[in-house]
Amino acid sequence: MKYIVLILAFILQTLLLNAQEKEVTLEDFSTNHTFAPKRISGLRSMKDGAHYTVLEEGGTKIVKYSYATGKETTIIAEIPKLKETPIQSILDYQFSEDETKLLVFTQRENIYRRSFVANYYIIDIARREIKPLSENGKEQVATFSPDGYKVAYVKKNNVYIKNLRFGTTTQITEDGEFNKIINGIPDWVYEEEFSYNRAFDWSPNSEELAYVKFDESEVKEFSFPVYKASFPSHDENELYPGEYSFKYPKAGLKNSKVSVHVYHLRNRTTKTMDLGEETDIYIPRIKWTTQPDQLAIIRLNRLQNQLDLIIANPSSQVTRVIFTDRNNRYISEEILDNIYFLEDGEHFVYVGELDGFNHIHLYTMAGAKVKQITSGKWDVTKYYGYNEKLSQFYFQAAAKSPMHREIYSIRKDGSKMTRLTPTDGFNEAWFSDNMSYFIHEFSNTTTPPVFSVWNNSGKQIRTIEENKALQEKVKDYQLPKKEFFSFTDDRRTQLNGWMMKPTNFNASKKYPLLMTQYSGPNSQEVLDKWEMDWSSFLASKGYVVACVDGRGTGARGEDFTKQVYMQLGNLESDDQISAAQYLGTLPYVDKERIGIWGWSFGGYMTTMAMSKSDLFRTGISIAPITDWKFYDTAFTERFMRSPKENPKGYALTSSLELAPNLNGRLFLIHSTADDNVHLQNTLEYADRLVQEGKQFDMFIYPNRNHSIYGGNTRKHLYNMMFEYLEKNLKN
Repeated sequence: MKYIVLILAFILQTLLLNAQEKEVTLEDFSTNHTFAPKRISGLRSMKDGAHYTVLEEGGTKIVKYSYATGKETTIIAEIPKLKETPIQSILDYQFSEDETKLLVFTQRENIYRRSFVANYYIIDIARREIKPLSENGKEQVATFSPDGYKVAYVKKNNVYIKNLRFGTTTQITEDGEFNKIINGIPDWVYEEEFSYNRAFDWSPNSEELAYVKFDESEVKEFSFPVYKASFPSHDENELYPGEYSFKYPKAGLKNSKVSVHVYHLRNRTTKTMDLGEETDIYIPRIKWTTQPDQLAIIRLNRLQNQLDLIIANPSSQVTRVIFTDRNNRYISEEILDNIYFLEDGEHFVYVGELDGFNHIHLYTMAGAKVKQITSGKWDVTKYYGYNEKLSQFYFQAAAKSPMHREIYSIRKDGSKMTRLTPTDGFNEAWFSDNMSYFIHEFSNTTTPPVFSVWNNSGKQIRTIEENKALQEKVKDYQLPKKEFFSFTDDRRTQLNGWMMKPTNFNASKKYPLLMTQYSGPNSQEVLDKWEMDWSSFLASKGYVVACVDGRGTGARGEDFTKQVYMQLGNLESDDQISAAQYLGTLPYVDKERIGIWGWSFGGYMTTMAMSKSDLFRTGISIAPITDWKFYDTAFTERFMRSPKENPKGYALTSSLELAPNLNGRLFLIHSTADDNVHLQNTLEYADRLVQEGKQFDMFIYPNRNHSIYGGNTRKHLYNMMFEYLEKNLKN
């Protein structure tokens, strides 16, 4: 009797606990950001290596802290308390080299993914004075010179230099013009596919400014209508739509012509660097070495399978290639920021796939290889820096598993590789300037990000932010848990995935399965890190949600990633089909109710998988590429070459060509102002489906871009998708 009472009490307690748990709502993930963790905003290491600064209290304060003690040492700037301040808060900031001044901005207006204009201001820290950088509208990419007395910036495609001592401004280019000539900032395709927004750099002695000029006169324009709509509203287009036109080079067509120039401030002269005879090239980065007479220029050929590191002498304009990386497939875009010049002026570091995996290599400035520093069948995923005093390199790697990240140090001679972060999960680091300390971020699927301070030998000093409030909040909700799995397909390839089972999961029941994925080149969705999103909501509503990283995804060496070369989308969609086949064998998955969805490349995968298999009952495809001929040069040709060079590959991977084979019920979603994956993709595909007699559903958002947000948009989107799944997959 006693035991029966205890059992009944336990059951009652469990029921009460479950009754107290809150159900998650769609608003928790679409608008309220209920499970978003606290992060550290505006983290900067100070020059002494002993202190760092953060942006606090909604962008109103920049506060200085000690790495060692964690104590606040001073308030660098308090924006509302500056003399005659015209602003109340800032979005971001940078220090001058001597840390006596700040360059800050506010009122940001986005242009494309990374580019924006904003109002910039200069703050004199000691005097507590703030002054606008210019008086005639917003600027782009404003940057201090190393001596801190000048600021270079771009306005309306021209480069300017503000002299802070005298308050004078010099316009150093005159030919900038929208849709024709761009100076100092990249064109659309460079910004999107080479991942940067500033194309100029100061010399170490602050006497010269190097910049890239983009002549996009011969690049074809792409246009889309602009309606009144909302967020923002264009009242002038109430009756007749406006039009936005911009230069967008599609696969196989002309790119911008690029040139590299160096402006000498004292002589007020501009010289053009010699880039070689071939003009159909990319210049995705320029950066000065530690020496003022050595400008480094990265040159890629049009096929992007050869990278040359060029050193230019700005005075003589003479250039020489000191290093070349050739690949029989392509050079990964991530490598462009993986060239680092050491302070000794005699060496540089290259982090690249020279042996099939991404590793650290050391070279002399003459181009002679000194040593491969790291090695093994795993990838270095981030390079953090070199400690000259200790002769140690620091880096992040997926050495234990592609699903994890760890922080390591290794000696300059390649010996004694030491793991600094002992806990499995996702580890990130931000090192101090002298590499003595690092701010560490750790998370896994059950632990929100924890920020702490560590020294360079791997000893934790203190915790900054544990996200305890979020950890407590999570306990109040019925939230599903991610479970990792792997399986081997019929080609004997092992693929990794995660799964979330429904809340109150019953192994004897059969549930609908929704597969979520992105699948793009070198991407990863299957990672042991904190993430609460729409998938969590769906699992709480009775769906099994699963994600599988197929061939082409990252952190498994270049043979795994690059086998999709010349057939982008083919093997990746095969792997999603294999995943559906495997998941359909699980006893709790209803193989008659399998769906798939994705956004952008993931949306493309949805259309491809549903055209190559009848396993999928329904699918949702957001902003998909439907034929690579519609997409831009730099991305498409990196993986596919041009349509003329690879017609079979383009045909094999075209959703348009596969439209007659579409199975299941498909929901297409796109927006009219998508500058990245144009609405053209969806409209041409829809027309092809119509002509093939394929029934489908479609929804178009006016004036939204590729991310589809603004006002109530994101909430509407997720509500609509959920209702679609309830109707077409669950029931």
